[in-house]
Amino acid sequence: MERGPATPPTAGERPPNIIVIMADDMGFNDVTTYGGGYAGSGAATPNIDSIATDGVRFDAGYAASAVCTVSRAALMTGRYSSRFGVNFTPHLGGTKELRPNNQGFDECLYMESGLYLPENSPDVVNSKQDFDPIDDFLWPNMRFAVSYNAGKWFEPKKYLTDYLTDEAVAAIRTNKNRPFFMYLAHWGVHTPLQAAKEDYDALSNIKDHRRRVYAAMVRSMERSVGKVLQALKEEGLDQNTIVIFTSDNGAPNYIGLPEVNQPYRGWKLTFFEGGLRVPYVAKWPGHIAPGTRYKTPVSNIDILPTVVAAAGGKLPTDRVIDGVNLLPYLGMSDAKDKPIQASRPIYWNDGNYQAMLFEGWKMQVAELPKKVWLYNLNEDPTERVNLADKRKDRVADLKAMLAAHNAKLPPSLWPSILESPIAIDKTLDQKPLAGDEYIYWQN
Repeated sequence: MERGPATPPTAGERPPNIIVIMADDMGFNDVTTYGGGYAGSGAATPNIDSIATDGVRFDAGYAASAVCTVSRAALMTGRYSSRFGVNFTPHLGGTKELRPNNQGFDECLYMESGLYLPENSPDVVNSKQDFDPIDDFLWPNMRFAVSYNAGKWFEPKKYLTDYLTDEAVAAIRTNKNRPFFMYLAHWGVHTPLQAAKEDYDALSNIKDHRRRVYAAMVRSMERSVGKVLQALKEEGLDQNTIVIFTSDNGAPNYIGLPEVNQPYRGWKLTFFEGGLRVPYVAKWPGHIAPGTRYKTPVSNIDILPTVVAAAGGKLPTDRVIDGVNLLPYLGMSDAKDKPIQASRPIYWNDGNYQAMLFEGWKMQVAELPKKVWLYNLNEDPTERVNLADKRKDRVADLKAMLAAHNAKLPPSLWPSILESPIAIDKTLDQKPLAGDEYIYWQN
């Protein structure tokens, strides 16, 4: 690990440190602040919740997509990834030129495969989903391995979430005397479902094995956030560090847990609220008022322009930046003339399946099935009443906006090679019935 300066700077105001913690596939209801999740079973999230208590809870926090690569590409650029041809999901960062070290990061600890521990480790408890063909593929084909700065693969010394956390804490301590940006992009709570045995053992009151493993994974993520916050406090950095916690998309239906995105419909891979609404909290003492509830819709495309402004940087002027700097709307002032964020559309794109949100109206359009869904989220936040037939005027207006947006986008850098049906209201292990609604995810 690179070592930072031995002493702090002697003069001048130090820019803030910035830490973005991104969970993978964490559902809206997994965090106590938003739902309750497994709080009653011993897997509450007080450390994640504390970020909202000390700063802001975004009540309408959206991922930039309902799937990992597209969402993460948007977060890292502040742009809809469809603006640069990233519409589908290859392995982001896997090629040499796309490795983080070649994209502006000084150091990179990189998960090379997908196991949290070896399958037969005495320190892990596994949950395999025999109803999920993807799960069947993952177990025999994934390894427990990471690399440092694109070096040789190696096995970490402990459960992956804990290992990445300990390394993040070490990096905080090493770089305490200079401003730093840290992107702690956890694998948790993505499949394969593997819990650290200590977390699994702590949740003995959860009788269902799959739920217990999953809740234990949430517990490890909560512990991670707590350790990062504690390290900042111990090093005297907590008052000058922006901490953001969010998820790349909603939880999937293929883990067979119907409660993970409650109260919303839909899952990862769908543009229903369950696939897009994510835990989204941030704090910056002295700059964001504690206990702020921000109700205007925001997206993870807003993170880059916000933290660049906070650090005193400038955004590039040779490309469209879709995200918004949120700092003017989150300040400490209670003045009546405090600026209010202007209305703006937010778009989501998955080939022939698209969605947009504008002034409370959410529209989804799909070629397969050929259908339009229109919801007034101000009155129907859980998307139960499709108004597409009753409000053809609103559909026409939104379609015109979507067409104008699409006209500015280049072709995808690679074609879609599959269309997979995703039930909107059922987990993968639930029996399909006539009348079930589906979207078709393209990849």
